[in-house]
Amino acid sequence: MVALESTEQLDRGDRAPPFELQGTDGRTYTRSDFADYDGLLVVFTCNHCPYAKAKFEELNRLAAEFDEVAVVGVNPNDPGAYPEDDFETMQERVADGTIAYDAYLHDEAQTVAAAYGATCTPDPFLFENTARAEPSLQTADEGFHLVYHGRLDDALSPGETPESREMASHIESMLAGELVPEAFRPSRGCSIKWRDGNEPDYLE
Repeated sequence: MVALESTEQLDRGDRAPPFELQGTDGRTYTRSDFADYDGLLVVFTCNHCPYAKAKFEELNRLAAEFDEVAVVGVNPNDPGAYPEDDFETMQERVADGTIAYDAYLHDEAQTVAAAYGATCTPDPFLFENTARAEPSLQTADEGFHLVYHGRLDDALSPGETPESREMASHIESMLAGELVPEAFRPSRGCSIKWRDGNEPDYLE
């Protein structure tokens, strides 16, 4: 297990990169499927990593607490290296209630993780739907824009108990129309398991 901290590749205000990924429910999801939400929390995660597993409960809690925000898990790991990260196990985790996000998606080609600049599991990105906040915006400016990239809470190791639910506070600030006050605070987790030749340039 190799632990890494997340790094900044997207800037605050950047638009969420597009995606088209299969969900555990058999549907194919794109960014526009979440257009009715005020916010979108995209979290690169997986089934096997102890850092990711330690945040299942918090992500489920966020999905239950904030109806206005879609909590979307994206698993980019290579199941050839880690069989527990295969699509069938993703479906099992949802079916047994271990994972209860609004959607759990499979980034089989690993292109979405690379587009977002993800490095570890978990690696969370919080976006505001500025099209809903400002209906007069033109099409070129519509969509989800980054308001915070960083950790979910202040417990950075699997055995720690968080003292502050930081992402929940950031979501509350966003929904209140306030700027998220925190600067980037890196998440920590297992390195994303890239297939040979897929590791993005920003990791070199």
